[in-house]
Amino acid sequence: MEQNVKTIAFACDHGGFLIKDAVIAHLKKKGYEVIDFGTNSSESCDYPVYAEPCCRAVVAGQADIGILICGTGIGMSIAANKIHGIRAACCGDTYSAAMTRCHNNANVLCMGARVVGEGVALEIVDAFLANSFVGSYHTRRVEMLAEIEKKG
Repeated sequence: MEQNVKTIAFACDHGGFLIKDAVIAHLKKKGYEVIDFGTNSSESCDYPVYAEPCCRAVVAGQADIGILICGTGIGMSIAANKIHGIRAACCGDTYSAAMTRCHNNANVLCMGARVVGEGVALEIVDAFLANSFVGSYHTRRVEMLAEIEKKG
């Protein structure tokens, strides 16, 4: 468990519901507290409805990071990045998941359940959680992103 991450906000839409239970069980087994923002069925629903409260919990400090899952991860990623203070990355491999934490200080991981499947999703989650921001010259770049965000 990464030292700074104890609580994880989680949300998915119907596409992400395919692997929801496996991801949450995996996180709890590793000792994380999970705040589940839904959805709770495979019935068609709208991903922004679930992405927003999950990301607002991260920004408010109720959770240390967020995990969002939809069919491709793309819709959730777009919705998440609309929230001031969120740096969400859609990852389909472990290297990208590790690097977005190390270099971009990402605070939300987005994945596509129809793209990566359950096994790879768990590996991506582990890679994301096993890493943290390295700072250094990457700090300047993350600060530049924050400046762009302030401009709106």
